[in-house]
Amino acid sequence: MGKPTGFLEYDRKVAAKKKPKERLKDYNEFVTPLSKEEQQVQGARCMDCGIPFCQSGIMINGMVSGCPVNNLIPEWNDLIYKGNWKKAIERLLKTNNFPEFTGRVCPAPCESACTAGINGPAISIKENERSIIERAFEEGLIKPNPPKVRLDKNVAIIGSGPAGLACADQLNKRGYNVTVYERNDRVGGLLMYGIPNMKLDKAVIDRRVNIMKEEGISFVTNANVGVNVDSKELLEKYDSVVLACGSSNPRDLKAKGREFKGIHYAVDFLKSTTKSLLDSNLEDKNYISAEGKDVIVIGGGDTGTDCVATSLRHNCNSLVQFEIMGKQPEERTDANPWPQYPRIHKVDYGQEEFIDLNGKDPREFLITVKEFIGDEEGNLTAVKTVNVNWEKNENGAFVPKEVEGSEKIWKADMVLLAMGFVGAEKYVTDGFEVETDGRTNVNAQYGKFQTNVSKVFACGDVRRGQSLVVWAINEGRACAREVDKFLEGYTTLV
Repeated sequence: MGKPTGFLEYDRKVAAKKKPKERLKDYNEFVTPLSKEEQQVQGARCMDCGIPFCQSGIMINGMVSGCPVNNLIPEWNDLIYKGNWKKAIERLLKTNNFPEFTGRVCPAPCESACTAGINGPAISIKENERSIIERAFEEGLIKPNPPKVRLDKNVAIIGSGPAGLACADQLNKRGYNVTVYERNDRVGGLLMYGIPNMKLDKAVIDRRVNIMKEEGISFVTNANVGVNVDSKELLEKYDSVVLACGSSNPRDLKAKGREFKGIHYAVDFLKSTTKSLLDSNLEDKNYISAEGKDVIVIGGGDTGTDCVATSLRHNCNSLVQFEIMGKQPEERTDANPWPQYPRIHKVDYGQEEFIDLNGKDPREFLITVKEFIGDEEGNLTAVKTVNVNWEKNENGAFVPKEVEGSEKIWKADMVLLAMGFVGAEKYVTDGFEVETDGRTNVNAQYGKFQTNVSKVFACGDVRRGQSLVVWAINEGRACAREVDKFLEGYTTLV
């Protein structure tokens, strides 16, 4: 696959990025793709490794290794190396409905499992994937392809995030009449309002959704099932219902002073900015603004990074990011060998931008909030923290233990809680009378996806908990197969 000696002859090269000070001037994507010729050279780097761990998608030590949708990576790397871009997009779409999404926002566990990466730079798989799909759009290869035969059965999908869209796309290909219900005013779920525009331009989502509409899928927006759309009516109207509405309960921080004004969930902060940006280019001022404020972001994951980047674009006065975990090592340790996903220190785009402006990383590690402090008018003014160490308790589990004498007061008039999400929303699960597990996710076995209510299925974060876009696509595709079996007795979906 590729050129057998390509990984020795050619250096890894990825798309150029705008300088941080330039890209902070707007909310646009800031990546400049490689040329067609340069990308073909990168395809040549894919070595004839024999066992392509990159496409395995297996769990090792609690983390995914390789691609969860089992992309045929060596095949399309070889095809772009040989200049056969048309065949490359055919092979890419065989396993991934939306490579234009994953090619932008996936953390690329495929590259972490790349054999070439054992002793050198991994193949630029994510970059190649994005290049294939974007070139296919540019050359008119991506066109609406509605099914030639329609089945006389209807399926409702609740939620238009990556799991719901993937499930809808697959079931529509099979010929079902599919209607997707979205509670927001725009289709896309997490993709639309959970990921900032600079990581995923919303025109990319609209481009795909418009194709899906032309292929026959119906979308209903401002439809909050369980609130302004009756769950029982959907059960009566449709032959099957798929819950793909995400794990949308933001994790809270129960500290003294939590009620002070200025403390926001990250998802509300990010959504308000994206919506105002799309509605009016921020001119309506109808968003939670960090302009001129001393901001503290609590949480070190992707959402925390997005809050950092967005706050900088708002022109905040100061910013610090708290992480309760310790700083990861710069390189893999012996306890984290290839092909496991690497537990190493990473500097994402938000931190990169902060470092460029301030000369230091915004993150403070091994720290937690003790108390929020406010004034007599109920406004947040400061945050009290304490440092922690992780120590084993009597059961052998690591727990954070406060470091005596390490308390500190941080000036703050805005706090963004970016600590992840926990479980399905109760009004949804109650409306369909589906059982939930101990983590309040919908109880549906992976591979089966069927709930205790026979015609109701669940996939994506609402079933597995907060996870990656690529896992959501995996589950949406697999759930579609099970719905097809349930309705027709067999499936032709892959």
